[in-house]
Amino acid sequence: MIDVLYFAWVRERIGLPKERIETGAATVAELVEELKAREDRYAAAFADLDALRVAVDQDLADFDAPLDGVRELAFFPPMTGG
Repeated sequence: MIDVLYFAWVRERIGLPKERIETGAATVAELVEELKAREDRYAAAFADLDALRVAVDQDLADFDAPLDGVRELAFFPPMTGG
């Protein structure tokens, strides 16, 4: 099981701050494809991966990062200064 956290507009589109997911996906990208196939709200949230960042166990990672042994994923838009 992986805890998946959603932040900012990702959370707004999906409608959940977090959920626990059981997956057979080998990479973050494969998990995203599984989520997009679930419902339109996931497809909308993950429509443009260039507009998203992912953290794997609280470390920034790429979407090709492996999920073996991962306990937590977080999806969020890029940080902006201000």
